Amino acid sequence: MEQNHSIDHEHRDDTGSKLGMWIFIFTELLLFGGLFLVYAVFRAKYFEDFHVAAHQLNVFIGAINTLVLLVSSMTIAMSITAIQKNHKKLALILLSITFFLAFVFLINKYFEWGLKIHHHLYPGSNLVLTLTHGEIMFFGLYFFMTGLHALHIIVGMSLIGYVIFQLKNNKITSDNFQILENSGLYWHLVDLIWIFLFPLLYLIT
Repeated sequence: MEQNHSIDHEHRDDTGSKLGMWIFIFTELLLFGGLFLVYAVFRAKYFEDFHVAAHQLNVFIGAINTLVLLVSSMTIAMSITAIQKNHKKLALILLSITFFLAFVFLINKYFEWGLKIHHHLYPGSNLVLTLTHGEIMFFGLYFFMTGLHALHIIVGMSLIGYVIFQLKNNKITSDNFQILENSGLYWHLVDLIWIFLFPLLYLIT
């Protein structure tokens, strides 16, 4: 009796995967777009208070983090090009650099937040409660928006870590790198959000 042998083929829908990622990115842009709108409304209402409060932020650390994310965006894009050319080792190096830069960003943010907390400039602190309503709103929005962005950084690092693991185990190749490409799209989103956050919070005072 003839036996039928079935060969399992991995089902892939790269177009659907990329479309799903773009839809997710769109929802994230709506989320942060709403937050930017809220910030703009309150900034217009409490212009002087926001001006005073913004001077408490460390522009230097913000600028360093901007540079860090811009470089990380470049390295993850280069890793996609590297794997397309079947340069696995180079792709791993570039992804590791991206992961490291993301960690540097979080370390900088930790020290920046730590400095604010040390000076009791955080929502609900006794000092902040003595400030004007506009200044209270500024620090509330600052911690919420940068905290939410930091959470996205952590998610991005998890994705990059997973991609590195998959790449090491030859699950990502020059013919199958959609998860790397989607992770790159997500990371560019994280960078883009910060590109708006930095001038909004630190520079436009």
